[in-house]
Amino acid sequence: MKSPFQLLSQQRFGPFFWTQGLGAFNDNVFKTALITQVAFNTASLTTLDGKMLATLLPGLFILPFFLFSASAGQLADKYEKSQLIRWVKLLEIGIMLFAGIGFLSRSLVMLALALFLMGVHSTLFGPVKYSYLPQHLQVNELTAGNGLVEMGSFVAILLGQVLGAWLGSLEQHALFTSLSVLLIAISGYHLSRSIPLSLPPVPEIQVNWNPVTETIKNVRTFWAQQTLWVAIVAISWFWFFGATLLAQFPNLAKHVLQGTERDFISLLSIFSVGVGIGSVWCEKLSKGKQELGLVMLGAAGMSVFGWDFAHVTGDIQQQLLAHPGLTLHRLPGWSDDRMLLDVALLGICGGLYIVPLYVLLQSRAQPGYQSRVIASNNIMNALFMVLSAGFSVMLFGMGVSIPQLFGITAMLNVLVAIYLCWRQPEYWVSVCNYLRVWGR
Repeated sequence: MKSPFQLLSQQRFGPFFWTQGLGAFNDNVFKTALITQVAFNTASLTTLDGKMLATLLPGLFILPFFLFSASAGQLADKYEKSQLIRWVKLLEIGIMLFAGIGFLSRSLVMLALALFLMGVHSTLFGPVKYSYLPQHLQVNELTAGNGLVEMGSFVAILLGQVLGAWLGSLEQHALFTSLSVLLIAISGYHLSRSIPLSLPPVPEIQVNWNPVTETIKNVRTFWAQQTLWVAIVAISWFWFFGATLLAQFPNLAKHVLQGTERDFISLLSIFSVGVGIGSVWCEKLSKGKQELGLVMLGAAGMSVFGWDFAHVTGDIQQQLLAHPGLTLHRLPGWSDDRMLLDVALLGICGGLYIVPLYVLLQSRAQPGYQSRVIASNNIMNALFMVLSAGFSVMLFGMGVSIPQLFGITAMLNVLVAIYLCWRQPEYWVSVCNYLRVWGR
């Protein structure tokens, strides 16, 4: 394939790409607009503490991944995927209508319930999202397809957060936010009508609606297939690593860099664009093949640039504390530029790390189990993101600073890379072979 972007013009991929991108976009527009309102206009919504609500509300969005992922995986293996996607998009329209009433009536209960339901929407879409690709792309196109999906998702998340924050700050925020999220949902459904049919791999499957027993069953099944299990752990670690960094970007910008919202948006934008670039580069660097060597190269870069990012931000903090009145953008030397370069390279390495792992799940899972593999992966991802929050709180309780948290996370990343090579020597062999070929 000359360029992965060629897939965007093809019906088997284009409508699906834009549908999933708009879903991620709408998730973040709504979630960010709600949290912005809770943070800055708490009194108009509730008598509860705004900081506590801003911390708890994202948990409502993650909770459905634990409750319904197992069932979502079974549904995606049982039913035709394009119809399932359209059902999910219709559900999104209904949720956004409900959320609009919540915004206009200033009902925090309705808005919190809508946030939970959007988590349900994302939970149902997740297994379809990644199991759709192997049914419509050739094996040598999976890296390109996954790269585009990851790029689109991170750009959609970024744009959604920017738009959501802006909508939440408007005087007529309730009206404009309600109209915006409803329009995005309708657009997603319209695009989903062009997604081609995907025959269900196991239509005879009997859905087990008990999330506990089905999750245990899936874990046992994929534990027996260590290649898949180790890949799921590796993907979940990426979300732990990313969640640890991204959750602290606002506090880093405000309390460490002594900057403004503009600095936070810059960090978030550069990281997201970096992930997108790394994701798309995977197709070129792997030449369309499944290349696990990129996972180890990405992991190495995440540790190196994560450690340097921690070191640079720590130095910047010390300089600003030692020279009151000095600002981030007037620091001597190139500390500011070096910090932003580290963030960009972190994102690029993250893209190189994550895409081959999704390709591995899709290409090595049995066709009748692909959606359930992705569902198990989503449960693990959600668990690791929750653990990330607990990890950060624990270290902050021990007196660790934000730059030190980043440094510790970068060191833990080395241990995870060693674990991957120990459990699956294929990762180490692949990176050695990859470097040997490129060294010629």
